Amino acid sequence: MKNRVKELRTERNWTQADLAQHAGVSRQTINAIEKDKFDPSLPLAFRLARLFDLAIEEIFLDDQ
Repeated sequence: MKNRVKELRTERNWTQADLAQHAGVSRQTINAIEKDKFDPSLPLAFRLARLFDLAIEEIFLDDQ
């Protein structure tokens, strides 16, 4: 699954650590999501969507 997390994070001038703190996860988790090495759980996807004020589908894209 592709995602726009890095793009959205940098638009807000947030570091990975900033986003991790807001989302309640580790910086390593954010790094893994941004590098497409980890797909977030549904609750985490919803938290990220709320933080970015977007629908989940606008952040996480089906790569098929």
